[in-house]
Amino acid sequence: MAKLWETARALSAEASHGKPPLWFVTDPARTPEPWRVVERMPAGAGVIHRTFGRVDALDTARRLRAVTRERGLALLIGLDEALAAAVGADGLHLPERGLATAREVRARRPGWLIGGAAHGEDGLRAAEAAGLDLALLSPVFESRSPSAGAPLGVERFADLARACTLPVYALGGVTAANASALIGSGAAGIAAVEGVLELWGGE
Repeated sequence: MAKLWETARALSAEASHGKPPLWFVTDPARTPEPWRVVERMPAGAGVIHRTFGRVDALDTARRLRAVTRERGLALLIGLDEALAAAVGADGLHLPERGLATAREVRARRPGWLIGGAAHGEDGLRAAEAAGLDLALLSPVFESRSPSAGAPLGVERFADLARACTLPVYALGGVTAANASALIGSGAAGIAAVEGVLELWGGE
């Protein structure tokens, strides 16, 4: 059952970037109590918490910050710079449409880790231009996310990742069953919702 984690660590070692090998990407619909998942995750992993404007965003982020500190996990907050600052997060994760704001955020928060989403070559070029620390490229495989487009496939993902100067994580339908296909692809690690839930989402 730890295959996803081991594959993520192998990818991270290949890329030699010093950042978490695996990111758990939260989703209010699929992970309403994400701290319960994070309590089971291994030290050295990371969490990208996306709130999508929920009214309980601050409470949930505080719970996540407490658990991630206790367990030695990095925490990025999706889009909301004020929320990230309020809970003492390690940084910010930006949607592709918001990548251009990264340099302004960096000027205000020089110690933060700043990541962003990309869905193709244009997104990765924008991530590079914005000076991000990492990018999540999706969807690699078929995904259950309602916003996911057509999968890139491993070959296309590899072409894009290898051409990018940033660490590029594989997101979208990545599970223990298919993660090994990413070995040698240039992926810096794995980002997942369902894949993480398969491992650490049980009661």
